[in-house]
Amino acid sequence: MTTSPHQTLPTEHQHLASLVELMKEEQQLLVAINADGLAELTPKKNALLQELVALSKGRHAALAAAGCEGSEAGMEPWLAVAGTPALRAQWEALLDLTREAKELNRVNGMLINKQLAHNQGVLNALRTPTGAQTGAIYGATGQTLGGGPSKRFVVG
Repeated sequence: MTTSPHQTLPTEHQHLASLVELMKEEQQLLVAINADGLAELTPKKNALLQELVALSKGRHAALAAAGCEGSEAGMEPWLAVAGTPALRAQWEALLDLTREAKELNRVNGMLINKQLAHNQGVLNALRTPTGAQTGAIYGATGQTLGGGPSKRFVVG
């Protein structure tokens, strides 16, 4: 049995609001460089995303069953026919939350990229000692191994 979009909107809103809160928490963890916190948060975020996809698919199926396009674009025609001011307000609130989640995702992505670039710089610095050739390797004494011309003289 297909449900009506008005039945899915409150649940979608609740799940999306929870996702936005998790994304805010994720942002704080990214700023604090708290890998353990991020590892705990990620499964929760993924579960919410999966539930949101399922709810969205249910709404799309309901829109298609009502003779509208089975996508976000189908909501406007559906609201024009079957909507009420309260349903329109719920839909607008869902769209607002979606925009907020999109912006949080953009900022969090920038924070992740910044940290990745920093980590890559640190790794590169550890791999290449000052004044040594690229790709030099440290030996057990802490000195670089190989890589340069030999300073031995051939006698003979």
